[in-house]
Amino acid sequence: MKVAVISDIHANRHAFEATLEAVAASDAAELWCLGDLVGYGAEPDACVQLARDHAAVCLAGNHDMAVTGELSLDEFSRGASIAAQWTREVIDPENLDFLASLKPQGEEGTVGLYHASPRDPVWEYVLSALLAELCLDAQRHRICLIGHSHVALSFVRREGELATGEPQREGVQLDLDGGEWLLNPGSVGQPRDGDPRASWMLLDLDAMDASYHRSDYDVAGAAAAIRAARLPDSLAERLEYGQ
Repeated sequence: MKVAVISDIHANRHAFEATLEAVAASDAAELWCLGDLVGYGAEPDACVQLARDHAAVCLAGNHDMAVTGELSLDEFSRGASIAAQWTREVIDPENLDFLASLKPQGEEGTVGLYHASPRDPVWEYVLSALLAELCLDAQRHRICLIGHSHVALSFVRREGELATGEPQREGVQLDLDGGEWLLNPGSVGQPRDGDPRASWMLLDLDAMDASYHRSDYDVAGAAAAIRAARLPDSLAERLEYGQ
């Protein structure tokens, strides 16, 4: 079975819809989301509804948990806190209930799923081989999927070796047959790797490989929606630069 893996949509309807179109054109049988449907962006209800309609699996991210009240807004940056408070005020109660039903970790067959990391499913940013090594020590599955950092990347540890990793670009395909893996599909709604296009991954559980993909979307439209909602302008500006 092939699975499209996404994460960190952040209420960016334009990016989410473009990604869903690309996924529909692929041969993915399911869609798995690693969390953060809301936060930062201006269309939380649309994005939660799209996830409810299309995702077979969905985790909670830290921004989702901030909106439901499971996490204090004091733990977030000023811009993130403002966006979360605004989302609390405008989100439909049914979509809020859906977010409240989600957990930041799970598993599907032989694959572990975490919003952030196997050591800390809510908060840890896995951006170095050293942190990946510690997570690989902690994880129960040979292959784990993580989000949260907004960077498409992979880490692998083969027998007798230390973990290595690198950011991944569009078109890269990884052979997952051997070793232990941490895979991050990057962010749909707010990439932070210098490429503004929505990022996602196709995981083939039969062939045991993973490929990285990017989808163009209406960045200006997403930025305009943020400004129309009177959210911090920095949240709109960063989309153009993939930061």
